[in-house]
Amino acid sequence: MKSLKRYQYERYAVLCRLAYPRIFRQTQYGFDPNGQRIIKNARGKTLIRVLWSKEKEEVIVVIKGSHSVYDWLLNLAMWKRCCGQTLGLKYSIHAGFYYLLHQESPPSHRLDTLGDPVYLRLEKILIPLIQKGKRISITGHSSGGAIALVMADYLEHKYPKVIKRVVTFGQPAIGGWGFKRKYLLAKRTFRICCDIDIVTFLPPIPFSYWHVGKMLWLYNERIYENTPTVIRLGRSLLSWLIRPFSYHLMSKYIRDKDFFDER
Repeated sequence: MKSLKRYQYERYAVLCRLAYPRIFRQTQYGFDPNGQRIIKNARGKTLIRVLWSKEKEEVIVVIKGSHSVYDWLLNLAMWKRCCGQTLGLKYSIHAGFYYLLHQESPPSHRLDTLGDPVYLRLEKILIPLIQKGKRISITGHSSGGAIALVMADYLEHKYPKVIKRVVTFGQPAIGGWGFKRKYLLAKRTFRICCDIDIVTFLPPIPFSYWHVGKMLWLYNERIYENTPTVIRLGRSLLSWLIRPFSYHLMSKYIRDKDFFDER
């Protein structure tokens, strides 16, 4: 298992945050003036940004998470759908996230064609970059992180060794045991969980959904690796219970000393 360096974490985290604003100027972050393609969801909103530069080997695919009431309702579609007929993957995934990948993406570029689902639109954008020898890193937040896993696995099956890494933030689980067992990129996948983020425990169906990759839990100003879900949930619940009392500790008062002006 390769490690995730701090500068890599910061870069992916910043790009995930910037996936949400309507306008993103990619040249401010080292990408070419023409090094951005946008993929929209069925309602015409930006879902994915593909970013690259000629000088760098890495293409970064950034996938936005739930950002509306409609998006959050999709999270409730917790039954599973098989990816075999469309993606050629021999496992089933969360039905709501299946829809995110298969919804029709309206054209947003002169090279886009009508009728393409999201996963096919992304593949068509990446093929010329793959042919130039570039490798793909995929990152996403929330549901965007969940579908990043499936999209990366799909590409890795069709174009072996093309995926450099997958980094997700606050990602719910997307597949069952079959998905966990057949997912090709466990050693190149990093799942970032922050403190007591409840979404990282979803869907709330024990043994029906499983996570993949290396989990990095940012908790109490430390990084914990691959903490079992039961232990992480227990510590999170305990943290909720004792948090009001933690503000009584002198360490809190000392840490907040910077609020006062120098005199």
